[in-house]
Amino acid sequence: MLLSVTNSYALSQQEQKFVTQMAEKHQFDSAQLTRQLQKAKHQPSIIKAMSRPAEAMPWYKYRKIFLQPERIQAGKKFMRKYHKELKQAQQVYGVPAHIITAIIGVETLYGKNIGSYAVMDALKTLAFGYPKRAGFFRSELEEYLLMAREEKLELLTPKGSYAGAMGMPQFMPSSFREYAVDFDGNGKRDLWNSPADVIGSVANYFSRHGWKTGEAVAFKLEQRPPGLPLGKRRGQKPNVSISKISKSAATLPPEVRTLDKAAILKYQQKNREDYWLGLHNFYVITRYNHSNLYAMAVYQLAQAINQQSTQ
Repeated sequence: MLLSVTNSYALSQQEQKFVTQMAEKHQFDSAQLTRQLQKAKHQPSIIKAMSRPAEAMPWYKYRKIFLQPERIQAGKKFMRKYHKELKQAQQVYGVPAHIITAIIGVETLYGKNIGSYAVMDALKTLAFGYPKRAGFFRSELEEYLLMAREEKLELLTPKGSYAGAMGMPQFMPSSFREYAVDFDGNGKRDLWNSPADVIGSVANYFSRHGWKTGEAVAFKLEQRPPGLPLGKRRGQKPNVSISKISKSAATLPPEVRTLDKAAILKYQQKNREDYWLGLHNFYVITRYNHSNLYAMAVYQLAQAINQQSTQ
């Protein structure tokens, strides 16, 4: 039987199947969910945006987006304004304040650019109009519906990115449900309006993904160690032993020599290649976004903010 509402379009077969699954698996009301899906808009601009991610740029162009004086200075101000919350998060989760700050800076310029799309529009568009990753976004749409019910949110109100990422830290719905925390203790998890919840949630995310307190993140090499494999562009785990890297004439600082493994990563500059060691904590940053470009932008922004904050 075709699910429909007067003066609204009929759901596609895939959408009808999704409604049925949500009703059977999670006891959603079929008619109500049908109406909500019909109200959500298909956004062709989202499909276009998905085909041109910033991570496709070479490093020297990508870096310019995030390592700007304004973003560094705004990070310094953010750290000063939320010093208490950042200090508490560092004590609870072991993640440095400048790393937490840099994530928020890269994601949304400290909350200035949280996205203009209704999350429901974005997830519906990608779940049923982007076959390349439809399975992933259907799963995220399921998570979003559960999240909205749990958090008592109006389904069509929250805004986010074209990919459905939400709030100041740009959590996907599955990450929100798993890692968001009520860090200000007011009884709800609010990643749009509560900087404390945002700070605590980012720190919790990194802690749960294995951040090692006090360990280095990355180290720039003078040259590529000969005879050793380069890591892949997206989320390379440390895969080469530090002892092998040391034997390849690389001069490593003590805090790196004591570690077990690293990934050797290449970053394209305009007229040369730079080589870095991505350590365990660097890999943890790629759990937030799998791109090595993203992780390096976070790391370098964090370093710049920390340097400014200690001056």
